[in-house]
Amino acid sequence: MLKGIDAALTPELLKVLCEMGHGDEVVVVDANFTAASLGRGKPVIRMPGIDLQRACRAVLSVFPLDQSVAQPVAYMKVEHTPDGYASAVQRAVIALAGELASAAPGQCAAVERFAFYDRVGGAYAIVQTGEAQPYANFIFKKGVIGDALA
Repeated sequence: MLKGIDAALTPELLKVLCEMGHGDEVVVVDANFTAASLGRGKPVIRMPGIDLQRACRAVLSVFPLDQSVAQPVAYMKVEHTPDGYASAVQRAVIALAGELASAAPGQCAAVERFAFYDRVGGAYAIVQTGEAQPYANFIFKKGVIGDALA
């Protein structure tokens, strides 16, 4: 155990998040997501007893978002819904991104399902939760921690 580290962050997940560099992306997904096939060749970390909101809270507690891009947070758009729609789970995670990582709502982009799958192909790792709500899938782009340039 470590002090100050969320207990949901397993040693394997901490290692992966630490290995990631600036601009790398981690995908946090629901239990229905095709993590095994889309995650071939990359770490797939399973959190079967954890819902999406809990997993994202843990990840965002240690994960800086990339402030050099317009939208460091992406989520899978629910099919057959109007633009601007977000499910309750998606709204909760967007709020967490604001609370824990200073992401404004406009920095969180809805991405069409198949475009989301394409983007997953370039991600560093996938974290699959036990979340049962469909479309509960997010991508977070890693930023940096450091002193401002003088």
